[in-house]
Amino acid sequence: MNRIKSALIALVATATLAACASMTGVALAPFTKANDGVLAGSNSMTLYTYSKDVVGSGKSVCNGMCASNWPPLLVEGSPAVSGDYSVITRDDGKKQIAFNGMPLYFYAKDIKPGDKIGDGLSDGAWRIIKM
Repeated sequence: MNRIKSALIALVATATLAACASMTGVALAPFTKANDGVLAGSNSMTLYTYSKDVVGSGKSVCNGMCASNWPPLLVEGSPAVSGDYSVITRDDGKKQIAFNGMPLYFYAKDIKPGDKIGDGLSDGAWRIIKM
């Protein structure tokens, strides 16, 4: 009986430690996660929305040079999405993830996970998503 009790305690302790360790990288979907209080890609790089995109339009207005500076969060095929996530088709035919109807982007000058250099740029048009 003591062996079973010890095994259960060890299992609970391991699960608790694993949960605590992942608090800064909680997966929200296969392509995003919460990282340090903001929405990030699966690569832990901060994601942004662009205020010139129209919520729920299914379109991105950030193309060409804009998309070079603000790379979209792209996916291949037709991934299953639900809840706050959707997939839009960009002008070039590529598929981009949207959150609450807003297309998601990275910022090219963010160098390492956790960087938020793009937040508030272009008179506040680019914003992080706080989680």
